[in-house]
Amino acid sequence: MKLTKVMGHRGAALLAPENTLASIRAAAATGVQWVEIDVYPIAQGGLIIFHDHTLERCTNGFGNTLEANLETMLSLDAGSWFGAEHDGEKVPTLEQAIDCIQALGLGLNLEIKYEDTDVERIVPPILAVLSERWQDNDKLMISSFNYEALQVCYREDKQRYLGFLVEDVPSDWLLKLAAIEAFSLNCYYAVLTEQQARAVKSAGYKLLCYTANEAHLVEPHWNWGMDTVITDDPNQFMHLES
Repeated sequence: MKLTKVMGHRGAALLAPENTLASIRAAAATGVQWVEIDVYPIAQGGLIIFHDHTLERCTNGFGNTLEANLETMLSLDAGSWFGAEHDGEKVPTLEQAIDCIQALGLGLNLEIKYEDTDVERIVPPILAVLSERWQDNDKLMISSFNYEALQVCYREDKQRYLGFLVEDVPSDWLLKLAAIEAFSLNCYYAVLTEQQARAVKSAGYKLLCYTANEAHLVEPHWNWGMDTVITDDPNQFMHLES
């Protein structure tokens, strides 16, 4: 896998309504080569691109995301909250997002957004869609805060590049990364220390930091070994790719 230094967060969440096809296209328009989006399992086996546990912030719907069915989700407006120019933007399915991202020639960091423990039910359908539709394994990372979900990914398909998502770097990070042959540690830039960053790099893992939206916020992190910054506004960092 060849990562680039900049990755769009939820597409490009400051440039268009997050986790929509519009956001993915807005990211591509900046010149960024990778995007991160969230896959969220909902009722009756639906797989949508969405972040929140409730619908209110990013759609005109209401209620718990987990309990919504696919027909309901696809009927919602997921763009007007961001601006009138995005009226009618829809919540995409995982399949729609994959097709859009591949058509744009982008790499994908797909975060499994799921906090419950029944990962044996949730993860295999996601992997099945990826196996059916995603073409270049070297342009795909699967990440999650849910370590058990990553364990299932590893067991089911050892060829996938896995990123363990954390806020604070846990004391057992090395054991956890090794156990799933992870590709990277993906952590919150603001609480990462130089010592932690250098340890991750010394152990042979990639280091991705989220979510910084101004270049000066992670200026020291490049010297510590950070490989990629995940940002809502790739425009702030595209000078690094030249």
